[in-house]
Amino acid sequence: MSFLLAPIEIARVEREQSRGIGSREVVRLFAAKGARFSQATFRKYVQAGLLPRSRRVGRKGKHTGSTGLYPVAVVRRIDLIKRMMAEGLTLEEIRESFVATRGRLDDVEQGLAALVAHLEQRARAHPERRQVERELGRARRELRVALKRIEWVGGRVAMVGRQGAGAPSAGVGA
Repeated sequence: MSFLLAPIEIARVEREQSRGIGSREVVRLFAAKGARFSQATFRKYVQAGLLPRSRRVGRKGKHTGSTGLYPVAVVRRIDLIKRMMAEGLTLEEIRESFVATRGRLDDVEQGLAALVAHLEQRARAHPERRQVERELGRARRELRVALKRIEWVGGRVAMVGRQGAGAPSAGVGA
């Protein structure tokens, strides 16, 4: 399946597009790998709840309107969807897997965000402020990686009945 992105490619896109990515850019990225993926498919995935909705961002200049930006994590999500479909899952099975996993992850992420905000506030008054802030930054990065892995695993568990419990599968590459 040559159209799938290598983990290093996904990480590069996530670094370079950290503020968000447009749907056209996402489609071009997968098309460059030979994937059958269009704007219509992108919209279908959003409407099915497989991808998050965009946030509107104003463009510079008078009367230029706004553009929709998606979290760059959609690239990783589409890659996973394509892999799952290649292994025989239907969009409905994938959606059910994502919705259940994503809902729980959203709760965890909100709780962690509140905790980190609280710790950041407390760190400002700590006698070893710089060291504590560095460690908190490191912990935040490790949390993002762990949450991506958990989301990936959540998507994969839907395939257990399809490929067998002991069948090998691709790694997360976070």
